[in-house]
Amino acid sequence: MEERSLGRSGIKVPPLMFGGNVFGWTIDTAQSHRILDRLVDAGLYAIDTADVYSAWAPGHQGGESETIIGEWLKASGKRSQVVIATKVGMKMGSGDQGLSRDWIVKEVEASLRRLQTDVIDLYQAHKDDETVPLEETLGAFADLIKAGKVRAIGASNYSAPRLKEALEVSAKNGLPRYETLQPLYNLMDRKVFEEALEPLCRAEGIGVINYYALASGFLSGKYRSEADFGKSKRGGNMGKYLTPRGLKVLAALDAVAGEVAATPAQVAIAWLLAKPTVTAPIASATSFDQLEDLLGATALGLSPAQVAALDEASAE
Repeated sequence: MEERSLGRSGIKVPPLMFGGNVFGWTIDTAQSHRILDRLVDAGLYAIDTADVYSAWAPGHQGGESETIIGEWLKASGKRSQVVIATKVGMKMGSGDQGLSRDWIVKEVEASLRRLQTDVIDLYQAHKDDETVPLEETLGAFADLIKAGKVRAIGASNYSAPRLKEALEVSAKNGLPRYETLQPLYNLMDRKVFEEALEPLCRAEGIGVINYYALASGFLSGKYRSEADFGKSKRGGNMGKYLTPRGLKVLAALDAVAGEVAATPAQVAIAWLLAKPTVTAPIASATSFDQLEDLLGATALGLSPAQVAALDEASAE
């Protein structure tokens, strides 16, 4: 399978990263481990998670996803075969959050312990924390890299001005820079990324590993009316997408899918892979059928005309 570089980090990943937010939330430990085995066997060896996954679920505190991945790493012995990306900064069940040095230093140890590994390949600031100087946050990350606990760092949910400022702080102070950005980007959510973040990432050589590649499942085509909202736990979020524009996008996906003998989900991911600044979209699956859908997307190439048709249908 094709490999792509995460910015200038030297770390290679396949053209799709698997979203580990489902582990311990919408699928249990046993199914999570089966999915992980299949992912590696198929060459999709990059896993994205976060310390906070899945603190939003009843009875959870955060760390559930990392724990499941760690148990799998120990049982399978496949740590050397995977790229592990995790994040810090969101509010945990304990109430702790942010990007202060003290919290980063404490929480990286918790993530390493849960993941049962000595090093995190990509450690990401989950969201900007304007209460903490960028020098402090980046300095803490620098110390983790120097100590061999982290290989590279990335940012998630940063605005273009703040990402640019962070890059300038790194350059000025000789600190490691954010090599990746994890933004919201898909056929339904284009404007914020394309207007300001995309030009910056292109100019700075930053790898883009966008989340919600399928717009929480909307772009799979299974939510076409309000009656479909009950099909999954994410169905409650579909109202914002089920609009005249959303239906236009689904129609365009259906048309292209028919032309290339693929599913709407595969076409939606292939559209992202055709974007020159996108390194590896993040998508998840809870069943083997969904996983095979993702695998098929990595081998699907769209023509310029098909990409243009999707661009037009999804224009905001």
